[in-house]
Formats: sequence, C-alpha cells, structure tokens
Amino acid sequence: MTYFTSFKKSIVGIALPEKFTFPFYYDPHPLAALAAAELQEYLHSSSDFNHSLGLQENTHEIGKMFGVLVVKNKNNELGYLSAFSGNLPNQSNLDRFVPPVYDVLHKDSFFSKENAALIALSEEITALENDTHYIKLKKMVAENNSLAEKIISTEKEKLKKRKLQRKFRKNNANPFTESLKKQLQNESLHDKFYLRELICYYEDKFIILQEELNTWLRKIASLKSLRNAKSNALHRKIFAQYDFLNSAGKTKNLLAIFKDLNMVAPAGTGDCAAPKLLQFAFLNELKPITMAEFWWGKPGNAAIRKHGHFYPSCKSKCEPVLSHMLDGMLLDDNPLTQNLAKDKKIDIIFEDTDLLVIHKPAELLSVPGKSISDSVFSRFKVLFPESADFLIVHRLDMSTSGLMLLAKNKRSHQFLQSQFIQRTIKKQYIAILDGIIAKNNGTICLPLRVDLEDRPKQLVCFKHGKPATTKWQVLFRKDGKTRVLFMPITGRTHQLRVHAAHVLGLNTAIVGDDLYGKKADRLHLHASFISFVHPTSKEMMSFELAADF
Repeated sequence: MTYFTSFKKSIVGIALPEKFTFPFYYDPHPLAALAAAELQEYLHSSSDFNHSLGLQENTHEIGKMFGVLVVKNKNNELGYLSAFSGNLPNQSNLDRFVPPVYDVLHKDSFFSKENAALIALSEEITALENDTHYIKLKKMVAENNSLAEKIISTEKEKLKKRKLQRKFRKNNANPFTESLKKQLQNESLHDKFYLRELICYYEDKFIILQEELNTWLRKIASLKSLRNAKSNALHRKIFAQYDFLNSAGKTKNLLAIFKDLNMVAPAGTGDCAAPKLLQFAFLNELKPITMAEFWWGKPGNAAIRKHGHFYPSCKSKCEPVLSHMLDGMLLDDNPLTQNLAKDKKIDIIFEDTDLLVIHKPAELLSVPGKSISDSVFSRFKVLFPESADFLIVHRLDMSTSGLMLLAKNKRSHQFLQSQFIQRTIKKQYIAILDGIIAKNNGTICLPLRVDLEDRPKQLVCFKHGKPATTKWQVLFRKDGKTRVLFMPITGRTHQLRVHAAHVLGLNTAIVGDDLYGKKADRLHLHASFISFVHPTSKEMMSFELAADF
C-alpha cells in the first residue's frame, strides 16, 4: 500500500491519544505533528513534488491545505497517510497522497464532457457581450435615454413653475371668477397633456433601438439561465458520486448528508484533505489515531493563511461531512463548548445611574453564545435585576480583555451608541505581535466580511467587505515580539486580529490568536483606553487600564 508511510523518526515513547482529534479546534498530537513535519520535509525537498505553491518568485500559484492522518494497520504498525485539499494544477492523483473520494478529472468521468458544454456556453455569452454591434447599441440607447431624461426633466421643472404661477394667480385674484377658474384648469390640462405627449414622443423615437437591444439582452439572459441550470445539475450529479464511509461502515453521499441538514453543499465539498484521509482509512481497514492539517505555500489575498501553520477543518464544507464520517468514534472534547471564564470575575471600574465601565476578563463572552450562556450581559442582568433596560453598548471578542462600556437605560444606550456610530468614541488596544514589525507606525485599510465557508472567521474582501481602518504604533520590540498600540477608527468583527495577521496588513498575528495565528495561554489583546461623552452630564470621560501581559 504505497499511501501508508512509516515514520522515519522513532516514535518510541510517544503515547497514543485516548480519543481521536476533534477536527474543528485542536492542538496537534505529537504523532500528528511529527507526521506533518515529515510531510513538510518531503514537500520542501523532494523532486517528485514539483509544485511551488507560490514559494518561488515569479509564480502565480498560491498555497494549499495539506493533511496527515496517523493510522494503525492490520499488523498493528503505526504510520500516516497524506492528502491535499482540492486539486493541484490539472492533477487530482499524485504519488504518496491518497486519491480523491471521487476523481472528477478522470479521463472517463462525465465531468469533462459536461464541463466542456458549460465552457462553450460561457464563451458564447462572452462573445455576445463583447460583440461590437451590441456594445454600440447599448451605448446609443444609454445616450438617447440620458438625453430624453434630461429634456423631460427640464420640461417638468418648467411645468412646476407654471403650476406655481397658476396657484399664485388663483390666490391673488380679486375676485376669483368662473372664467379665470376655467382658464387655469385648461392650462393645467394642457400641461399634463403636453408632458404625456413629450414622454410618448421619446419612447416612440427610440423604440426600434430599444427593441433591438432587448432582443440581445433576452438572448444573453436565456444563455445565462441555461448555463446556471446545467451547472447546478452537474454539481448535483457530481455530489451524488461522493459516497462517504464512517467507522461503522455506513455510507452516505453528499446530497443525502446536506439534505438531512436542509443545506446545499458548497462547490468543492468532499475534496478537502480530512474527508479524503478518513475515506481511505475506512476503505482499507486502517484505524484512525489522530490527524492534523496545515497550510503550505503562499497565502491568498482573502483568508489568512500562514506557511506551515496548522489549521482546523473548515465549517461549511467539512463539518457536515465529518459529522457523518466520525459518527460513533470517541472524540476529544470540543473546547469551544467549555466555559473557560466561569471562575473569572468582572471588575467594575466606574458606575453611576446611567452606565458602567468594566474590566472584562479574557475568555468571557460579551453576550450569550450558542453553547455558552455565561457572559457579561447575563451576569449583569442578575446583578441589576431592577434595570430592565440594561444594554450592552459595544462588544469585545471573547478572548479579548479590557475596558467595556454598558448602559443602564435606553436613553444612555442610545446616546452612547450614537457616539460609536459617529466614531467620536476613542478606543485604544494593547497587543503583542508574534514577530518583529520593521515600521514604527502606520494605518491599515482593509475591508472585511465574514468568511461564509468558515464562520466566525473574517476575511479581506475588496468587493463586498465593509470598510475597516486601524491606526497603529509600535511601543517596543523585545525577544522577537512587538508590543503595539492599536487605535481602531472602525469597529468591525475581529478587525485588529485580521489587520495584524493578514499579509496586506502587518503580516504578523497577535500572540495567542487561535483563529489567525498560533494558540497560546491567551490572546494578547487588551482594550486599554476608552473616552466618551457622558449621556447626562455631557462631560468627556476617559478611562485607562493597563494590560496584565
């Protein structure tokens, strides 16, 4: 079995895990870490693997997620399997790496023929949209419509003035005779008739051009609709071929897995490293022991990926599939359902009849979550049962510590929130970055949106992202790390964490950032300063709280 790789280094003394890896949040087991290190050495030095994945200059390739699964074979021997997510350029099968669950690129696959039909449709649409006559026709119609709108708008303004003049004549007539009344009515009817005639004139004048353009538009729309229908049918046909095993020998295809959840499988589902590895293990009677996935190569410009770093399996594609594949197996506990802040207390920094300024400890939610109800909000609802209108003004990430502002009534909440909306509230954060930042200060402007395939992570998106701006300043550098002062102008979810870690930002994650960097004892991010106008006294108030790291 060429896919089973024996460890090069001795694994004597490394205890096997009692449970299998929880794939959506984990620290790599020593066996998985060793397997990953050996695979990375292969990727780095082997001539058999000839894909640069963006690590060489002058290449447009980007990196890829790789995975290792430590397994035990029938002879009770430990080794590991390797896989990559998706396909390499024009390749889905490669020596050493387990095969895909279903090979859409196989020469006998229906995909090639049906995808070629989709490509032909796309080319036909592109040819129509780039046709010189069509482009000229669109331009002429647009110019004519613009001219007509301008003329009609001008005439409407004239008629408005005439209407006001009639009103003036009516109000100032002494006496207001029946003859004058009839005259004003006739003038009004004349103006309305004139406007309708003017609109009809321009509609009739350009109707031939518009109808010709509509013929083109209908043809393009029809082809796009046909392409979408064929594309959706092809995806369903492909997904029906993906049959996933689990440890109990039960099989389910992608359509059934996602139908049970009332969901539609995203494109590319089933081709990630983790499902490939488990599928091969179950098919070949290999017992899964532990697994890990890592990014290898150049990051893209959207999601944050660091060369050689470990990452959990994605949520939208892998969670439904792996939930089936791992059903019945004993898994590590899900840390995301554990309340790490249950013994941590909240310190009240300031309190009056309108508001509270508190010190939120790290790992405490601002508001109740899906699996953890303990939060700043729930605790203070208990502390202040008489304050029916107790409200959270703003939030801090669960892992972020520091100053947080709460309102005791709706009036105060509205007044304080308006300052956040108008960006007049000043906030500062202290962070330690996991590396040395060369520059001393700067401003980061990277628009953010949620990663739909891997919530709650955020990614940089210049098309659909919301504007996000952060000013920053280096405080000092020590022991290979940089202490930074962040001054956010906007307040997007995970803004400071993404702006720090992203390749287009500081390209250096905050220490302990388990979403965008490497896990540590805690996230080294602290809300250290806040200033705002008090809702009642209208005085400027400022609070500062040193970080405990």
